Amino acid sequence: MTHPSDDLGRTTGDAPPPGTEEVAVGRHAADEDPVVERATTSASQGTDELVAALDVLRGELTAQRLPLVTPGVEEDRRTLALAVDQLDDYLLPRLRSRSAPLLVVVGGSTGAGKSTLVNSLLGEKVTVPGVLRPTTRSPVLVHHPLDVRWFSTDRILPGLARVSGTADHGTADGSHRSVRLVASEVLPQGLALLDAPDVDSVVVENRELAAQLLGAADLWLFVTTAARYADAVPWDLLDEAASRRAQVALVLDRVDPGAEAVGADLRRLATENGLGDAPIFLVPEAPLTDGLLPESAVAEVSRWLSALGGDAGARTAVIDATRDGVVDDLVRRADVLAAAVDAQHEADAHLRSVVVEAYDDARRTVASATSDGAMLRGEVLARWQDFVGTGEVFRAVEQKVGSVRDAISGFFRGRGRNVPQVEEAITHGLEAVVLDAAEEAAERTYRAWRVDPAGAALLDGLDLSRASGSLRPRVAQEIRGWQADVLALVGEQAAARRGTARALSFGLNGLGVALMILVFASTGGVTGAEIGIAGGTAVLAQKLLEAVFGDDAVRRLARTAQDRLGDRVATVLDGEARRFTSQLDALGTGDATGAALRAAAHEVRMAARREQRARPVPAGGAREVGDVVGQEGALRGARASTPQDETRDATAPDGRPGFWRRLFGPRQDAAGPAEGER
Repeated sequence: MTHPSDDLGRTTGDAPPPGTEEVAVGRHAADEDPVVERATTSASQGTDELVAALDVLRGELTAQRLPLVTPGVEEDRRTLALAVDQLDDYLLPRLRSRSAPLLVVVGGSTGAGKSTLVNSLLGEKVTVPGVLRPTTRSPVLVHHPLDVRWFSTDRILPGLARVSGTADHGTADGSHRSVRLVASEVLPQGLALLDAPDVDSVVVENRELAAQLLGAADLWLFVTTAARYADAVPWDLLDEAASRRAQVALVLDRVDPGAEAVGADLRRLATENGLGDAPIFLVPEAPLTDGLLPESAVAEVSRWLSALGGDAGARTAVIDATRDGVVDDLVRRADVLAAAVDAQHEADAHLRSVVVEAYDDARRTVASATSDGAMLRGEVLARWQDFVGTGEVFRAVEQKVGSVRDAISGFFRGRGRNVPQVEEAITHGLEAVVLDAAEEAAERTYRAWRVDPAGAALLDGLDLSRASGSLRPRVAQEIRGWQADVLALVGEQAAARRGTARALSFGLNGLGVALMILVFASTGGVTGAEIGIAGGTAVLAQKLLEAVFGDDAVRRLARTAQDRLGDRVATVLDGEARRFTSQLDALGTGDATGAALRAAAHEVRMAARREQRARPVPAGGAREVGDVVGQEGALRGARASTPQDETRDATAPDGRPGFWRRLFGPRQDAAGPAEGER
């Protein structure tokens, strides 16, 4: 078992008074040593570059919402929220305030005794354990009176309101969206303790807040019990801590006499979960006096925390180690989120492709029906035949008489009254074709979106399984617009042939109808029309127009009229398709990719490496910092002796706990070379 109170490692000589480290360096060492001055300046620039890179990354992260339901999106959204919390609650505040007190968050399972431990360490009831479970309460942050300004602002945990004084957290007055500040002179200046809610609380808000607070910690003091140390929920959080190299110490509370073997099993679990170097403290089961554990029960934890709080070098080492781990974890999360953003983009593209395919098919359906003769049946055919009949014009065309234009002119003057009937029949026929195609496209798109989780979520509350209720009048409007286009084309062509314009002054509407009929049979040509259209009526329309305008002009008119019809049909169907695509447009997932997020994460990675290289190299010999006698600000029990004081960690040949060896390296003693050099 590790007993970290024996030896807290090597620092860089005698530490200046807490809170004055940076000032001391700037006033003395830097002035006397240009090398130190350059190193300090380089370190400051490195920190500034890292903060700037993190600000850019934060902007990229907050721009993401991951709104589409893609595989694993719930976990991705949680990762996104945690990444932003890491930046706002810990990383950016810590980098901008390097001399801020070290924040130790006391977390753990329900009923583990966190509040009792904090009170026992301080020797006063600053946080009241809840009698009822689950306890809905605000976290309590205990700080030295001179450190109040570090925590009274929103420097860290900006989403939590600040309140002062102790409170009975078993009552309803503690809001889970506030943090309660308590000053205590028992704490060393430069060290703060935060009693967090239960990590396994049945209250979701408590669990989320506990995770947020642990993410804001420089150091976790994780409390569990001999009965519950193997529970899954705490270890899920501890696994996260290990993955981002957070500095963690474990407290095994309520250990019955003779049950000390559970400490070895806890060490096994810690090692298996990547926390083999974490200090482990055993707090024996003991009766409470005025709600406090005996001093001897908390002596090891008190001594360890007091020594840490009184040593600026040790605090800096813990802060740097945690901060570096958080930066690496943040970059890892950003890369994961970049892939999630790409998945959102791909889901958006897939849903859009469904819409495009369905409505492109609808356009092709309408184009085919309005060019292959299908329109020249039913009412349209009947009205056209009524209009043309088998009179003088038809005979003139068949006999190719020389006075065909006069015959046509006379025909249109006599038949003009029938033009509206043909136009109305064309309107009705076109409406039916376009409406049927739009209905089919809507149903097809709806079915495809419904079976896709991303699309199904967007359909909730929307009536998109059918074409829109306003479609029919819009279709009618576009058809009337097309008919006006056709008449304008005929009029322009007639105006270019002055004699024709005079001869057909009463027949432009009829020629316009003839051009519409020709458009409806434009795919098959004359031969196809003769075969497929009853009575050869499309052939007659073509002959009439050619007799007036000539072959080339008629072909040009037919192509232009057909294009205008296609444009107007596209306008209608595009409007219908936008009912679906506008749902995606509102989310912004079509334009977003993970490239910018990856680039921002890469720059953070590079800036962090430069910042680490620019840190001043510690100088000076080792010194023992485990002795807190005479130290101003020592927790209750820190000077109490325990039977374990004479025990060394069997796994640490130099007597240095693994946690501190990891931070400071092997101890260099005067008696011989450092560990690893023998």
